[in-house]
Amino acid sequence: LWQAVPRFLRELDHQMKAALGTGLPLNCSPVKFSSWMGGDRDGNPNVTARVTKEVLLLARWMAMDLYYQSIDELRAELSMHQASAELRAVVGEDSAEPYRELLGQLRTRVRDTRQGLEAELKSGIQADTTDHWIASREDLLDPLLLCHRSLIASGMEIIASSRLEDLIRRVACFGTTLIQLDIRQNSEVHADVFKEICDFYNFGDYLSWSEEEKQQFLLNQLRTKRPLIPRQWTPSAMTQEALDTCSVVARTSPEAFGNYVISMAGQPSDVLAVILLLREQGMNYNIPIAPLFETLGDLDNAERCIAALLNIDWYRDYIAGHQVVMIGYSDSSKDAGQLAAAWGQYRAQAALSALCRNAGINLTLFHGRGGTVGRGGGPSHTAILSQPPGSVTGSLRVTEQGEMIRFKFGVPELAVRNLSLYTGAVLEATLAPSGHPEPEWQACMNELATDGLTSYRAVVREDPLFVPYFRAGTPEQELGKLPLGSRPTKRKVDGGVESLRAIPWIFAWTQIRLMLPAWLGSDTALHNALNRDKLDLLKDMYQRWPFFRAYIDLLEMVLAKTDTDIAAYYEQKLVSPELGILGSSLRSRLTEMRTLVLRLKDQSELLANSGFIKESIEVRNPYLDPLHYLQAELLHRDRNHPEEQLEQALMVTIAGISAGMRNTG
Repeated sequence: LWQAVPRFLRELDHQMKAALGTGLPLNCSPVKFSSWMGGDRDGNPNVTARVTKEVLLLARWMAMDLYYQSIDELRAELSMHQASAELRAVVGEDSAEPYRELLGQLRTRVRDTRQGLEAELKSGIQADTTDHWIASREDLLDPLLLCHRSLIASGMEIIASSRLEDLIRRVACFGTTLIQLDIRQNSEVHADVFKEICDFYNFGDYLSWSEEEKQQFLLNQLRTKRPLIPRQWTPSAMTQEALDTCSVVARTSPEAFGNYVISMAGQPSDVLAVILLLREQGMNYNIPIAPLFETLGDLDNAERCIAALLNIDWYRDYIAGHQVVMIGYSDSSKDAGQLAAAWGQYRAQAALSALCRNAGINLTLFHGRGGTVGRGGGPSHTAILSQPPGSVTGSLRVTEQGEMIRFKFGVPELAVRNLSLYTGAVLEATLAPSGHPEPEWQACMNELATDGLTSYRAVVREDPLFVPYFRAGTPEQELGKLPLGSRPTKRKVDGGVESLRAIPWIFAWTQIRLMLPAWLGSDTALHNALNRDKLDLLKDMYQRWPFFRAYIDLLEMVLAKTDTDIAAYYEQKLVSPELGILGSSLRSRLTEMRTLVLRLKDQSELLANSGFIKESIEVRNPYLDPLHYLQAELLHRDRNHPEEQLEQALMVTIAGISAGMRNTG
């Protein structure tokens, strides 16, 4: 990205000049990068306040190291004497090399900042004085822009537009921290903090209060100048950790942070609680708070929750006209099945967009997509253009996770291409959105989603054979042993499938080529629709509605990667005959699912109109298939006679299958 961003912004600048007659301002970057590595503590005990602080310091150190190298290279290039009066007023009239003089001063500040951060990382002790350090984006931009203006004024536009402009654009994009860190925590953790505080003061049981009582309490505390957190108090370890995290956020520059994301948010009090905790720890700026609506119930409740928040005058003043809402794809799909989840996400986005538009609030939707289709993944351009009209209004926030970062941004040329795809899609969705879906289409989608939800949950939640089959027939149990993820596979150690994280949930089914989360429920929904003589309506929806077309096309791609023979082999090696009844039923449903999609698309084979994807899958299968059979054998042996070498071999097969399955692995 360090190499790609200047190239991308230079190309965008050229396009703007050609199309609009005006270029992209040097200090403007339409793309920004955030991360929650070291910030996402939702269910991960390894991410502590100490880790977050270390990550923040490391990001600043890395930024200074990169800037030092770039400034040094630039300084070697700008040896000329001719300069503007503005530059000479800063470096002195007698300077023989004014640009080198100014850049030398900047390089020294960058070096001192880097050395100070390195010392703090090693000792854990903050430096006594940091006045000389680079503290803000302007500390870097101001001298660089001064050099640029001087070169332009001195007739050296070509020199100004090369290495110097690239560095200025990097500063505009990456700032002093390279990325902005997102903090994420579960709403239950914040509620438990207030329970302990209220218990200490004998205020009552916070968790048993009504939503109105919680809001009133939190708003009263936000309005008062009196501290809330007791001095003589020993909180639980989890509460202390939550307070320490808020303290780290409060003491760090706002440039370093993106959003505070609240997972499993459902009520306005979940948002107010975070703001109060941050204020109590000394935060003197307003970090954006992004409630994350994940389950189907939360998505359906999202409009009501945000409407209630926007009705609070204090909160409207806090957000200053801009609200961020995160839409969960992974957990909603695990909760309701892919079809019902996709429609729930669409409805929630449409409702939130209309709500904020009517309230005069600028809404940014943060799409929590994973790399896999079962977690909302797929081609970025297609996904953005299939959003509800009016939901992409000049801004979009989206996650790229795991190996997809490497696939999309690991090489400068690929990174430029994907940044261009994102920018083009956001522009098109903003300026030329698709039309609103016909009422008949929406009614049909409501029926499809209802049937899909009922069918999905009948298997996943109600069939007593399902959980035993899942744990016996997939590598779900082994995933927790392998160092392939950033956090535990479950939110709760003693929880069932409902507490299983979406990544291992998808991962396990992908490993056996059944890809169940991506299609289960859709088979029943489409079958019922065809029985109601709605084939022509479905074809019309596919042809004219980007949302439905994107869903069916992604479903087709997933189905092309399934393999019932491989799934049956896992079952033969690992599953008892009693549980095999369910496996046989699922494979039969998968076969029917393929038939339904082919009928809807008037095709004789899957991916008939997607030759590149079809060929890509066919090329990888000869390498993938042996890994599956090997893995099934290794699982059988490891479960009966575990050995360390077997686990190592298993890790290789799991990683290999995942890499081969790409956006379904």
